[in-house]
Amino acid sequence: MTNAQDAALDLIRNYYATFNAGDREAFLALLTDDVRHDINQGGFESGVEAFRVFLQRMDRCYREQVEDLVVFANADGTRGAAEFFIRGAYLATDDGLPPATGQKYHLRVGAFFELRDGRVSRITNYYNLQDWLAQVGA
Repeated sequence: MTNAQDAALDLIRNYYATFNAGDREAFLALLTDDVRHDINQGGFESGVEAFRVFLQRMDRCYREQVEDLVVFANADGTRGAAEFFIRGAYLATDDGLPPATGQKYHLRVGAFFELRDGRVSRITNYYNLQDWLAQVGA
């Protein structure tokens, strides 16, 4: 493994560790100012402030923890991927989704990263929305 690859793996692990810890400022500090966030089965947003607003909505509507994390990175440390399970609870109704009543869910997620200057410049998340809808009783 190269030093760049090790650094990329550490960055991705840290990304999820700060997510799980709920330390949103430390989490946002891991992102480039122009970060691109590709939202599962949706559009994309750009910039740290857009990501901050996204996290605020997520924290209002969901309580989630990443489990069984496995990370990958290319040799030059510019791209990476992760596979994990998200264990969550649906706390408040999110726009366009079924009513929330505290339903619990457990989903397999894939994520893809572009990394630049020791930070995340793109994150793309994928999970099976139909599985999530079935788990929350939609």
